[in-house]
Amino acid sequence: MTTSSEKAFLVIMGVAGCGKSSLGSRCAQALGVPLLEGDDFHSAQSVKKMRSGVPLTDADRHSWLDVLAKELQLRLSTGCVLTCSALRQRYRDHLRQAVPGLRFVFLALTPAQARERVAARPAHLFPVSLVASQFEALEDPCSEPGVLSLDATASLESLEADVVRWVRVGEPDGPVEVAP
Repeated sequence: MTTSSEKAFLVIMGVAGCGKSSLGSRCAQALGVPLLEGDDFHSAQSVKKMRSGVPLTDADRHSWLDVLAKELQLRLSTGCVLTCSALRQRYRDHLRQAVPGLRFVFLALTPAQARERVAARPAHLFPVSLVASQFEALEDPCSEPGVLSLDATASLESLEADVVRWVRVGEPDGPVEVAP
């Protein structure tokens, strides 16, 4: 159970278009912790690659994850909500090393849903052409401990309520999945 003396540390994760930023902002506010928008920490080179429709490599992501891990450690006294795709288990493990007990909220959706959502935000740095590469990189986190899997198409209100309840009540042993 999370008490007022324990700080919430969450990563809102998933492929592009799943709603990480929208849910992360709401959860950070509801939990009274800072929000770290993972996209804000990409290098200029990585942003240029994505805008050009070039998928990031593991090497690109490694330096980004190093920065995010340091940012998490800077907030050990406050807790935080981080939005980060965290597509591979090794990426999630890298972040877990920075904050033991770090939890992940996986926003699941289909490739077609992701393409539709990404297409609806043309000013974003991530083009529709890269959605397939996200699904190719995604390693399902649902068998890992400290993971809450949610249907990304549920309402923001419902998603926020599920996350806040999960953080405040704690979690059973193993992963949790909440159906819409």
